[in-house]
Amino acid sequence: MLSLREYKNEWTSNIKGDILSGLVVALALIPEAIAFSVIAGVDPKVGLYASFSIAVLVSIAGGRPGMISAATAATAVLMVTLVKEYGLQYLLAATILAGLLQIFAGLIKIGFLMRFVSRSVITGFVNALAILIFVAQLPELNPTNVPALTFIMVGLGLGIIYLLPYLTTSIPSPLVNIIVLTAITIMFEFDLRTVGDMGNLPDTLPIFLLPDIPLTLETLKIIFPYSFAVATVGLLESLLTQQIVDDLTDTNSDRNQECIGQGLANTATGFIGGMAGCAMIGQSIINIKSGGRGRLSSFIAGLFLLILVVLLGDFVSQVPMAALVAIMIMVSIGTFSWSSIKNLKKYPRSSSVVMMATVFFVIYTHNLAIGVLIGILLEGIFFAWKISQLFKVSSSVTQDGRHRTYHIKGQLFFASVENFMSSFDFKEAVDTVKIDLSEAHIWDISSVNALDMAILKLRREGAEVTVEGINKASETLVDKLAIHDKPNAIDKMLSH
Repeated sequence: MLSLREYKNEWTSNIKGDILSGLVVALALIPEAIAFSVIAGVDPKVGLYASFSIAVLVSIAGGRPGMISAATAATAVLMVTLVKEYGLQYLLAATILAGLLQIFAGLIKIGFLMRFVSRSVITGFVNALAILIFVAQLPELNPTNVPALTFIMVGLGLGIIYLLPYLTTSIPSPLVNIIVLTAITIMFEFDLRTVGDMGNLPDTLPIFLLPDIPLTLETLKIIFPYSFAVATVGLLESLLTQQIVDDLTDTNSDRNQECIGQGLANTATGFIGGMAGCAMIGQSIINIKSGGRGRLSSFIAGLFLLILVVLLGDFVSQVPMAALVAIMIMVSIGTFSWSSIKNLKKYPRSSSVVMMATVFFVIYTHNLAIGVLIGILLEGIFFAWKISQLFKVSSSVTQDGRHRTYHIKGQLFFASVENFMSSFDFKEAVDTVKIDLSEAHIWDISSVNALDMAILKLRREGAEVTVEGINKASETLVDKLAIHDKPNAIDKMLSH
């Protein structure tokens, strides 16, 4: 829990950098918010109001200073069917419910699940997102739809972004890129695609409203699946982005507080006519690279966004898309982990497979959650396989051949059960068999079942079987689940 002094410091430690970076982010958010509204099938103001509300509220209640949250494609695509079948009001209700689910997730401290996401999955997530960000710019670079001058302007913008820092870092180069390219476009009256071509900007402030839906169980059945999906995907993307920002800034943050902050923001956003959102890795990297570090940067981004579209809409609509494309290309290049390509041969094959699978499925499905979940699943399978390879069984027999001892070493669980069972000679004629578990640990019902099976098979062949050296945790599990000492154990085992 942050002290009041620490919380205040997160607002005031980098005022100039946060204000300038917030302006850059605000300008970059406008076309994206409009585009995400189009994806969801709603009016542009729904995405713009959402971006304002979420950015401001997460800056206040979130757990990661410097991270930008707003309306996103990841959550917008999940609402398409709901909007088509039931309309905007149901989208607003689903947004509110999604926020409440995220608050609940934060209160039960679900943020700990991030510890199960490996570095390979995070790298794959980052690389896939970098590719998707670049691919999203291609429509603005299609030579059949845009004039050749667009490419010159994008090149000029990239030149400003990358070369200006060698002269001065007092003003973020992406902001200078926007100002210069807009000025050139207006001055020479270039016929280029602008922000205004993306959709109409709202000219009024958002107002509080209640979704116009019947408050019935049937309504809950309709919106809950969408709300659950949005809450899950939103938290997954937010927590992954939070980890990346932690790494970029060499600081730690509160995952559970971020879950609560995202939930509060989405809940409130639904009441002002906005759609659900979450953290945005692209905009967060723009913010960090532009000098933003504190909560003020996200707050300013949201506030400037509202000011720009409501009060300065006529000017903002003249910003050429080439300027924003240049920024997003910079983000794409900066986001991609280029070292991961070089390390493909250096790192273990399983890690490289997980990373590439995450990239492939994120790009193929355009769904970050699916790609990341597949990556986590593969990582779990590879980990279980590695642990199972460390499992060994050795045995020794007395000189008279009447007493055999099996020494079990390692982790006995579902993936090592087969090796465990194949290590026993069930046809050997011995009087006694001792199973030594002093260097082993029993983890699950599969391993208990295997122990049952081994003991019962040995007893069926006439051997007296004892189990020794079992640790306390394993003994508790065996006492609860095992059946080898119960009446008619063999019959019970065969009945399963």
